[in-house]
Amino acid sequence: MNSLAPSLTPPRPAALLCDMDGTLVDTEHAWLDAVAEFLRAQGSPSTGETLAPFAGAAVADAADHLVRHGLTALTAAECAEILDREFTARVAAGVTVQPGALRLLDRARALGIPTALVTASERHVADLVLDTLGRHRFDTSVTSGETERGKPHPEPYLTAAATLGVAPADCLAVEDTPTGATAALTAGCHLLAVPSVPGIVPGPRTTLVRSLDEVDF
Repeated sequence: MNSLAPSLTPPRPAALLCDMDGTLVDTEHAWLDAVAEFLRAQGSPSTGETLAPFAGAAVADAADHLVRHGLTALTAAECAEILDREFTARVAAGVTVQPGALRLLDRARALGIPTALVTASERHVADLVLDTLGRHRFDTSVTSGETERGKPHPEPYLTAAATLGVAPADCLAVEDTPTGATAALTAGCHLLAVPSVPGIVPGPRTTLVRSLDEVDF
């Protein structure tokens, strides 16, 4: 499969496993904005280089990173509380569905392809987005804290595939960040990437597109 192909018609997967932030809805930038605001309040740099490790990261992992790299004087628990509050407020204020996302989900549903939401966001954030996307479009969802380990570990994708009763190797994962891409590929999935940040490269199981509008089954 070609990188950044003008049109993509992948083999029909046994299941569609979709990331949420930045992939189905334009919330990855809201998350990074929340992190940048936090960094500025702590007197730390909020450059693109500083923000890169936070793309696709769960709140708890982001908080640990802040403390571990000396970007805050707060505890990890305090960081997590602030980041969760600020990000949730941004999502609750409204989210924009990514181009082609609903069409892809509806096409999967029409073809009988089971679909899972696999996100590094907390359950309460995912529920806000599911209300926007339509819960009927998903057969299951896996959120941060519902597996022992989160992305970039493959467990969230392995859990979603097991719940749907399909082999990960027969699944198509849709992601936008290197963190999520690592999780999906390590799980054994084929990967469709719509990058919101740099770092994902095409490969034998990885296809890059500019927009979900380019994708069909």
